[in-house]
Amino acid sequence: MSIAVGEICEGVVTGITQFGAFVKLDDDVTGLVHISEVADSYVRDVSEHLAVGDTVQVKVMSIGGGKVALSIKRAEIERRVSNERFESKLAEFMKSSNEKLTQLRRHQERR
Repeated sequence: MSIAVGEICEGVVTGITQFGAFVKLDDDVTGLVHISEVADSYVRDVSEHLAVGDTVQVKVMSIGGGKVALSIKRAEIERRVSNERFESKLAEFMKSSNEKLTQLRRHQERR
């Protein structure tokens, strides 16, 4: 599996330390989620938020020097933004569709 910076991936937590959690993305790639990238809120202890074996969505923040930096927090934010865009577009489509149906009904009543 090839990974790229900015990509959202699914991985499994393989280890927890006081400074973060190691997440295995595939057989060849394991990265670190720093404690500051675990959650939106303050994280005192990573094990309060994650456990070994948990499946998590992560965003690849950087790759270099044999290290892969990951973020759970930013993957969640990106997912939320994506959902908000979808909801907004759906609402816009529904409004437009209802307006067109109303116009069509008025036109048919005039006949």
